[in-house]
Amino acid sequence: MKISRRTLLQLTGVSTVMIAFLPKMAFAARNSLRTVRTGIQPGNKTRLVIETADRPSYSITYPTNQIIVTLSNTAANASLKPNLAAGSLVKSITQAQVGDKLQIIANLSQPVSAIPKDQIMILSPNGDNDYRLVLDFAAGQVGAVVASSSKSETKTAPAKKYTIVIDAGHGGKDPGCIGKNGTKEKTVVLAVAKKLKNKLDAAGFQTYLTRSGDTYLKLAQRAKIGEKKHADLFLSLHANANPSRSMKGFSIYTLSEKASDEEARKLADAENAADKIDVSGFEQFDKDIRVALSALQQHAVAEMSVEYASGCAKQFKSMKITQQPGPDVRHAPFAVLRSTVPGALIELGHLSNATEEKLLTSASHQNKLVNAIVKSVKAYNFDV
Repeated sequence: MKISRRTLLQLTGVSTVMIAFLPKMAFAARNSLRTVRTGIQPGNKTRLVIETADRPSYSITYPTNQIIVTLSNTAANASLKPNLAAGSLVKSITQAQVGDKLQIIANLSQPVSAIPKDQIMILSPNGDNDYRLVLDFAAGQVGAVVASSSKSETKTAPAKKYTIVIDAGHGGKDPGCIGKNGTKEKTVVLAVAKKLKNKLDAAGFQTYLTRSGDTYLKLAQRAKIGEKKHADLFLSLHANANPSRSMKGFSIYTLSEKASDEEARKLADAENAADKIDVSGFEQFDKDIRVALSALQQHAVAEMSVEYASGCAKQFKSMKITQQPGPDVRHAPFAVLRSTVPGALIELGHLSNATEEKLLTSASHQNKLVNAIVKSVKAYNFDV
């Protein structure tokens, strides 16, 4: 039986005379505001994050020196104090209830124009976070920002130095894949890793290599480096091989206990087998890492990893780097990714393909791969 609003009030002891004076919002609002915060992103962008209990329905307007985000069917949170990062474009944030809609008003130190759609996203709940509406923006007109982006990328460092751990796969007694012309995977990926470190350092990130020479490391040791360095992102670089010599292209993987397909499972088995080269066999992960990998933590790390991997695949394709047939992101139980750090395993190409083997040893192609990864790191949402 459907109970009318008037009947409900009467049953709960509220006088019908009072009905006219009760705000409509109190009955219509389904969503609620959790937090509002700002941060600084690479490229001197401001990030505005609006967290709500349920998935938000929103619209955005741009009065002078303001951004107003209107959330449908959402109640204000009078006790909420916005968390504002120093140095962002947002000076203050206020709330205004308009019927059953809630306006989040960001007062800016400089004007901005309409935020491009690819700089607005809704993230699903993970860890301690509910739904998050995320807006990234910079001062000035969009055209001016784009026109000056190539200059700002080389001169502007992130306000916070995010930490990236770069893992060059294999090494030492483990050569990895070997191409028809004798190219060793461990050599190619170390060359790319060093170039990637230099470019990320220049862009203002703090980077570490799991190995800087021809050294053998067990997979758990590599994962542990990411933990010890308190990395914000862990990138493991590899080159692939396939029984079909015609197979070519990059592929990107994230950690999952269940492989997304048979090929991903076989690749994970092959990469994980690197540990078995050592006489001591496959080591168990340290107790602190096992404990940290609760179901909740795994879910959060997995979601952030997929977010990065999807962006990385997008950058590779935008630079016309050949992709291996299949989905943009695959999943498998890679031991090297088993940690509390978001990360991805990137297969840069196929050494088993003669054409791609030659490309992977080319300095120009290595630089192309590095540039795509650098762009993906810059675009990654570290703070959400």
